[in-house]
Amino acid sequence: MTVVAKFEIHHSQFLDEHGKLVAPLPEFARDPQALVPLYQAMVRTRLLDQKMLALQRTGQLGTCCCCLGQEAIGVAIGSAMRPEDVLVPTYREAGAQLWRGVKMAELLLYWGGDERGSDFAVPRKDFPVSVPIATQCPHAVGVAYAIKLRREARVVVCTLGDGATSKGEFYESLNAAGTWKLPLVFVISNNLWAISVPRRKQTASETLAQKAIAAGIPGEQVDGNDIIAVRNAVERALTNARGGGGPSVIEAVTYRLSDHTTADDAARYRSADEVAQAWKVEPILRLRTYLTESDAWDKDREDALLKECNEQVQAAVQAYLDTPPPDADQMFDRLYAKLPAALQAQRAEALGDE
Repeated sequence: MTVVAKFEIHHSQFLDEHGKLVAPLPEFARDPQALVPLYQAMVRTRLLDQKMLALQRTGQLGTCCCCLGQEAIGVAIGSAMRPEDVLVPTYREAGAQLWRGVKMAELLLYWGGDERGSDFAVPRKDFPVSVPIATQCPHAVGVAYAIKLRREARVVVCTLGDGATSKGEFYESLNAAGTWKLPLVFVISNNLWAISVPRRKQTASETLAQKAIAAGIPGEQVDGNDIIAVRNAVERALTNARGGGGPSVIEAVTYRLSDHTTADDAARYRSADEVAQAWKVEPILRLRTYLTESDAWDKDREDALLKECNEQVQAAVQAYLDTPPPDADQMFDRLYAKLPAALQAQRAEALGDE
């Protein structure tokens, strides 16, 4: 018997759970002040998250997904990408979307059931939120294939959760991306729970990153609560893909501190002790500790940030609440290029044209 191939999955971390350095920093993070915008973006994302939850609980927003505890992944992705790149997200990437120019009010409109919230004013070629699991992966392959055909120096970033890596669409997309050597980076937010199914019950793989191996794609794992580790991995993967090096997979290990959605009750399947332990290693506290001990942050700056972010969130909420509802004809006119005859009577009735 002969060994024909060997594989390894590497894990990277720069800031441990106490905010202490455990490895030499990458170039972008060597000046602590350079990390301040990342911290501010994570705080802004969390405060919007909190407001969305309050709006949903008071009947002013539809069912929505929070990214509590996962802010480092979204902000790291957004800050590493270029404006011309394409984000193909799932439903917990508010941090990346806000960084790339999506407005808070647009996100609120979307979660309020208004599809006009997906018509982003700034990142026009980014995809809207994808709620169906893993269906965005083939879409990302298609976009990356088009970019390669056009010989454009752009990269697609496709985000997904740990549960999505058990779906056929994910495996098929990996295979296509590897075969065609596409400019595509898959970022898996492994928050350890696919709704109520723990990671250990959905796959026997020791890591999720190793699922890339069968497709001939590089895979690596990072501490998803360490924004420096996530940003560094995404930046390297983007550089490689932009230079023609092909796709890659990044598994960011984190924890979903919130319920799966506002329609879920995670207390039915997770212990309070487990969640309490996860709060001790969450990303915002970790980076704030490091910045404070590096004299790059203090209480006055924290208070000013919270005031500014709360004002921004409140302004976005007011803009959302002040937006008139869409006209009834949009459900007809924006669904088909040519409205089928069977729906024409319904449209006329809805608009009172009978």
